[in-house]
Amino acid sequence: MYWIAVGDVHESTGMLKSIPGIAKAEGLILTGDLTNRGRGDKAQSVLDQASEANPSLLAQMGNMDYPEVGELLSRRGENIHRQARVLAPGLVLMGVGFSTPTPFGTPSEIPEETLELWLKEAHQLALDLAAKDCAARACPEGGVRLVAVIHTPPLNTSLDHTSSGIHVGSPAVRAFIEQAQPEVVLCGHIHESVGEERLGASHVLNPGLLASGGYVRLGFIDGQLRASLERI
Repeated sequence: MYWIAVGDVHESTGMLKSIPGIAKAEGLILTGDLTNRGRGDKAQSVLDQASEANPSLLAQMGNMDYPEVGELLSRRGENIHRQARVLAPGLVLMGVGFSTPTPFGTPSEIPEETLELWLKEAHQLALDLAAKDCAARACPEGGVRLVAVIHTPPLNTSLDHTSSGIHVGSPAVRAFIEQAQPEVVLCGHIHESVGEERLGASHVLNPGLLASGGYVRLGFIDGQLRASLERI
């Protein structure tokens, strides 16, 4: 089984139906920034168009989305921000959206301390779900796999530098990844930093702008999780 994940939609969904295999995927994950400083009506349009590509959506708001976007996602049952979900037996996902402060005064920015707290809370929810999953059925060898969807990238990586070369990622995100070691981390926010790298055992990927054709394919077969950075 596999999932498709895209980042930084910014109201441009035209590439979705061109992603190979998207209609047959188990689901479509939107990692943040559904709109351009948009509210519920803009997000509704994005989600409706995304559901035409694959009706099984999971999403969270980024810093460019107003709080109404998160409320809409919750009403639709698709919100992963500060939450955890069992994607499949042996596979759990957690999400944290928003971003740390930017020079642009975007609608949904939070301090590092809040991001650190949210990461810990979502991780605990994921651990609790994993424990319940293992209690209900045999765990895969090596335990339950964790996918962390975090809109803000970790500091001082190939995934957080601006076009001028300045690293603008989050120290809280980096510390969380280094300590918790989720198997896969999906981030975004910094459009020009498309790429992937390892932080310890964690495979961290930033697919960049959806409009530029980037996406991640998450495969889960026989208890093994694999993530690949792809381009249309």
